[in-house]
Amino acid sequence: MAAAAFNLALINPSTFILPKSPNPTKLRVCTLRCSSATANAVPGLSERPWKTSDARLVLEDGSIWRAKSFGATGTQVGEVVFNTSLTGYQEILTDPSYAGQFVLMTNPHIGNTGVNFDDEESKQCFLGGLVIRSISISTSNWRCAETLGDYLAERNIMGIYDVDTRAITRRLRQDGSLVGVLSTEESKTDEELLEMSRSWDIVGVDLISDVSCKEPYEWVDKTNSEWEFNYSGRDGEAFHVVAYDFGIKHNILRRLASHGCKITVVPSTWPASEILKRKPDGVLFSNGPGDPSAVPYAVETVKEILGKVPVFGICMGHQLLGQALGGKTFKMKFGHHGGNHPVRNLRSGHVEISAQNHNYAVDPASLPEGVEVTHVNLNDGSCAGLAYPAQNIMSLQYHPEASPGPRDSDYAFGEFIKLMKKVKVNA
Repeated sequence: MAAAAFNLALINPSTFILPKSPNPTKLRVCTLRCSSATANAVPGLSERPWKTSDARLVLEDGSIWRAKSFGATGTQVGEVVFNTSLTGYQEILTDPSYAGQFVLMTNPHIGNTGVNFDDEESKQCFLGGLVIRSISISTSNWRCAETLGDYLAERNIMGIYDVDTRAITRRLRQDGSLVGVLSTEESKTDEELLEMSRSWDIVGVDLISDVSCKEPYEWVDKTNSEWEFNYSGRDGEAFHVVAYDFGIKHNILRRLASHGCKITVVPSTWPASEILKRKPDGVLFSNGPGDPSAVPYAVETVKEILGKVPVFGICMGHQLLGQALGGKTFKMKFGHHGGNHPVRNLRSGHVEISAQNHNYAVDPASLPEGVEVTHVNLNDGSCAGLAYPAQNIMSLQYHPEASPGPRDSDYAFGEFIKLMKKVKVNA
């Protein structure tokens, strides 16, 4: 290998400032020989032992963030949101509600527990990309099946690391959620990527259709006995619940099953008339991605069902219920994404630590008389729960099945059971 070398000889030690020595004759002259590869080095023999920046995140505000890639390669556009969860990155990756978005994790160290196939919230990853500060170089968990990088690459999901996630988070908090472009393609200029970010919009786009199931199916799996903490309802009366899949998470279905429900899952476009023919004890409107105003067909479905059977809305389902009742929804500045959001139950006065993932909220001032706001987010005072006793309606803006508390919000499924039981008794 061609190399340039230089010799550095300490020929005159007296030129160095040294402490006085009682025996100066013991000072030695040393020679340091260094070499560095030249531009003509043979490829592969002098590669750097560390990964260099090979990816860019270009935001619509014009900022460009250099980073290192992992997972899949290519170019992808999406809305950048930040998530404040300390754990649970695998549940986040497989949450259909993140469709069309890049998730930036504020926790700086991600990937140390690897991934397993028990914690997935759906059958695939729907988010556009993952943005993190530091990726773990090793995994340490008894359930680990593979590394985070391999998991994303197999599912064609892009990821970047070694980027200043704190600075980006502050920008998102100040300016609101921003559209961005992730790219590992050197052939694309910064200007081209910026134009892509400015010509794409997530508002008004129906994202539910791409994440919903295509045919009805029965769900039977309960929460694994190792993780179960609430056995109420297992030996009681079974209730038939039809769950609309707007991007439903598996753990919502597991919790319903663990509370003794027989569950039928239907696509987002399934006619309300077909649901009512089944004579279910209750209907659940699930979580899902995007703008509730972009799916008027879903709002109409909800309207047709209200008042006929007890209903429970979660996240997107909560927003659709708000619109169906005559209320309005609005896009939040940067939304709620994380497992540490405090919510006050206005009926009991209790405070729950909740998991949340939404960019839209219901405007309580737009709701008709008789609709009760039952929960409030303590960070910003936004509506986190509704009830309309006259039509046997209940809803939550957050995820009771996630329970990062860890059991703070699971009672909501029990309340839904009680609501169905009350209606059945009085029928």
